[in-house]
Amino acid sequence: MTTRKKALVTGGATGIGRSAVLALAKAGYDIAINYGSSAAAAKTTAAEAEKLGAATLCIQCDVSDETAVRAMMKTIDEKFGHLDALINNAGTTAKWKVKDLESLDLAEWDRTFAVNVRGLFQVTRAAVPLLKKGSNPSIVNTASIVGLRPGPQPLPYAASKAAVVNMTKTLAWNLGPEIRVNAVAPGWMEGDWMERMLGEKYEDLMGKRAKATPLKRCVTADDVAETMMNLLQSNRFVTGEIVVIDGGFTSST
Repeated sequence: MTTRKKALVTGGATGIGRSAVLALAKAGYDIAINYGSSAAAAKTTAAEAEKLGAATLCIQCDVSDETAVRAMMKTIDEKFGHLDALINNAGTTAKWKVKDLESLDLAEWDRTFAVNVRGLFQVTRAAVPLLKKGSNPSIVNTASIVGLRPGPQPLPYAASKAAVVNMTKTLAWNLGPEIRVNAVAPGWMEGDWMERMLGEKYEDLMGKRAKATPLKRCVTADDVAETMMNLLQSNRFVTGEIVVIDGGFTSST
């Protein structure tokens, strides 16, 4: 009997995480779905994945909490025994008024880095023993186009995603040749996250971005999940890379 592949997706309840969970389920993986506060959404995503044939495990864990992360990995070890894939998708942001540095709350700066940067490292470090027991193990991190070029996004979020870009390359060097590490950098993305960020300007600004994009639309969570799966399952000689998913927007502006 062939052992089914196992994956962990942090921030797996909604958005990119949800799309990744469902893509993994379709590809024959069993999935541990990590979430911070979205318990109901995590259960819904798990139910959808189970309909696709996956065994699931929902685990509440703040990825910035080292003790909680270690406990999560122990639970995954007891349930799955190994990991073949890790998607570091958990993330948060801060509020600020564009070009007004004083509007930024430093507590929100610290929280953004605790989740987006330290959290990614803590989850990766704790997952390494399980990944080394897997088959052709691979990690995909969720970065962002704002980690590669400046924009109006909150400064700590952009800086944290730049750190994710650097960590992806550094972790690839440290974990090779056993484990590959890559990242995706989505551009302007449809969905709840951008709706919360842009508010009433969402429809107007997203429409303008779509018109300025060679592929004439903005990125979706499913677009990102598709690229994640390619990095996990193929591209066997690719590690330390950041794949931009923006329909060509940054190459044409």
